[in-house]
Amino acid sequence: MSTPVQTSQPPLGYFAVWQRLMRGYGPLAVFALMILLMSVLVPSKVPDKTNLASRSGSGSSSGASGAGSGATGPETVVTTPEGGAAATEGTPGEAGAAGGGEAAAPGTGGGCPDRAEQVPSDPYSPPCIAFAGSNGGGTSKGVSDTSIKVAYRVLNEKGFQQTLAQLAGASLSDSPDSVTRTVQALADYFNERFQLYGRKIEIVFYDGRGSNTNELLGKGREQAVADAIQVSEEIGAFADLSGTSEPYAGALADRGVIAFGTPYLSRKWHEEHAPNAWSIATDGSIVSEFAAEYAVQKLYGGNAVHAGGALRDKPRVFGTLAPENSWYQESVDNAEIVIKEAGQQPGYRRAYELNLGTMSNQATQIINDFKDRGITTLLCGCDPIIPVFLSGVANREQYYPEFIIVGTALTDADIVGQLWNQNFASHAFGVSPLDSFVPPTQTIAYAAYKSVRDDEPAFSVDLIYYQMYMLAIGLQMAGPDLNPQTFEAGMFNYPPKSGPFGLWDFGPGDRTAANDVREIYWDAGAVSTYNGQQGSYIAANDGARFQKGQIPDADPGRPVDVGLTP
Repeated sequence: MSTPVQTSQPPLGYFAVWQRLMRGYGPLAVFALMILLMSVLVPSKVPDKTNLASRSGSGSSSGASGAGSGATGPETVVTTPEGGAAATEGTPGEAGAAGGGEAAAPGTGGGCPDRAEQVPSDPYSPPCIAFAGSNGGGTSKGVSDTSIKVAYRVLNEKGFQQTLAQLAGASLSDSPDSVTRTVQALADYFNERFQLYGRKIEIVFYDGRGSNTNELLGKGREQAVADAIQVSEEIGAFADLSGTSEPYAGALADRGVIAFGTPYLSRKWHEEHAPNAWSIATDGSIVSEFAAEYAVQKLYGGNAVHAGGALRDKPRVFGTLAPENSWYQESVDNAEIVIKEAGQQPGYRRAYELNLGTMSNQATQIINDFKDRGITTLLCGCDPIIPVFLSGVANREQYYPEFIIVGTALTDADIVGQLWNQNFASHAFGVSPLDSFVPPTQTIAYAAYKSVRDDEPAFSVDLIYYQMYMLAIGLQMAGPDLNPQTFEAGMFNYPPKSGPFGLWDFGPGDRTAANDVREIYWDAGAVSTYNGQQGSYIAANDGARFQKGQIPDADPGRPVDVGLTP
């Protein structure tokens, strides 16, 4: 048995906030890198405020946990930050089954005699499963009696994260090597601690021909397909952890490879590519439904009391801004349906191009357009960079609308909001799936990496960890007869759990995280719990979290007199 992990301090300056946020990340770029940036923002404190009867309870278990890979893996003790999970069990491979009873791989035994959860100290842990006997060998492409082949596309390119770094004056020094090292270390972590029925995750890194930068702008499909063919036919992978663009993820799914990392694609898209598309980034339909519900319940029919300047207290006039890509506009369509069904009008809608070279000019045009139309309340399903430009132009134009956060791509994170013009940012509020933040060396993912290696992980360790966690959940809950269909059934049977990425509860029409939000507002004078700098999102309603259909009919939780400037 190993000794409990202690979260050691890294070398001086290693976790300087902007260095940690902005270092280059080889396999992902552009909008996928916006998602990737969540890696430094993932809190490790489990939400403890809830009005949701269907959610699993959570308790503190920050001592030690016995964990092992069933009958074959070593027992390991890991100390992680605060957070535990309710003892909820299910039966792997049975889609839609309710929790309860003993967890058991079909025909192989039952739950673990010493614990209910596979990793008791981890809030997202699946129920513990004991296993003995034959796993059936090669049950699917990429699966043998000893391994599960998982691909990882390495691309040496930088995009949005580099621009954010330059805006913040940070240097870029991380390399793809640190990412591949971190992915491999975390694969070792899950191999040791999860029940994989005698198999181990085998990571296969390969140099891709495609470009996420092009793919996320709607280009480069031919190269993305070529990479997917390599993964499917040459590598013969069961899954791919770098499916972070629509062309690549779609091409993988079409070839029977499970793709992880889809960037806010719609519910329709995920269902069309089922059972082969999953992601830590909440699907765009869920994001848009939360945004629409928040607007209907909290904003429509009122005055813009949280706007500034000439707009303050005017009757609300709504505008929406989102990238022009078709798969994001599908989500805007979805939000408009919800708003219209509630008897309201969505308001003015504008799209913008995910193009770094034109964002400054686009921002000027967007602000002038919204200002001329008298928009008091702007819902922004945005990347984290366009608001930097928008806020600067708006401040110059003395235009301060209510800026509604919908929880996309770090617009709900302190260290991104700190980059915005604070006169503009002080009017930001809305919803976010993330919990409050802690220093980066105190996250569960950081502790997991340090339990395997003594050196420092990639700056994106948290996102890598949680995306791999979804893979590990499906592998364990599928049972020994592993294939894409049993993987899906296992994910659907996973009992609801709350953790740093909010409520995880998968099922038909829901193949991404998360499923609840908290209400937040920006306070330019508050000190961030993440980096100790001024400017932070504050939780309204004592941090209560809400699932769809449960956002209360009330005024926004943002105090009218907090930090509004001018």
